[in-house]
Amino acid sequence: MNEITTGIVKEISVNVEKSMLAVNVGSGTLEVLATPVVAALMEKAACELIQPYLPEGITTVGTMISVNHMSATPLGARVTAEARLTDIADRKYTFELTARDDAGLIATGKHERFTVKSERFIEKANAKLNKQTE
Repeated sequence: MNEITTGIVKEISVNVEKSMLAVNVGSGTLEVLATPVVAALMEKAACELIQPYLPEGITTVGTMISVNHMSATPLGARVTAEARLTDIADRKYTFELTARDDAGLIATGKHERFTVKSERFIEKANAKLNKQTE
C-alpha cells in the first residue's frame, strides 16, 4: 500500500442522463444537471481517490461538503468531477473539488472525510434502530 500524500487527484466522468436532471431529482423544475448530483459526483471522486490508500476494514465517511454550482449542464453533456487532496490531519482528509462540462467550469467546492472502522461504524448506525423501537 502506498503512502497517501496531498496533491493527488481523482477524476470521474459521466454523461448527463435523465435521472440526473433537477426536475427528476426534486431539486428544481428544469431539465439540467441537478446540484445534488454534481455534489455526489465530486464526493464520489474524493471517496474513490482515498480508498486505495486505506487498510482493509477502514473506509471514509463524508462529514462536510460545500458546493458552488455556477453553470447549468444539459442532458447528454459530458461532466468530469475532480477531487484533489489538500490536507491530512490525523483521521481527517480535506479535498478541493471541481466539476467541468465541455463548455468549462460548472462547480467548485470543498469536502471533508474522516476514516472509520467499517464494521464498527455500521454497528453504531444500526444501533439507532434499536433505540427507536425502545
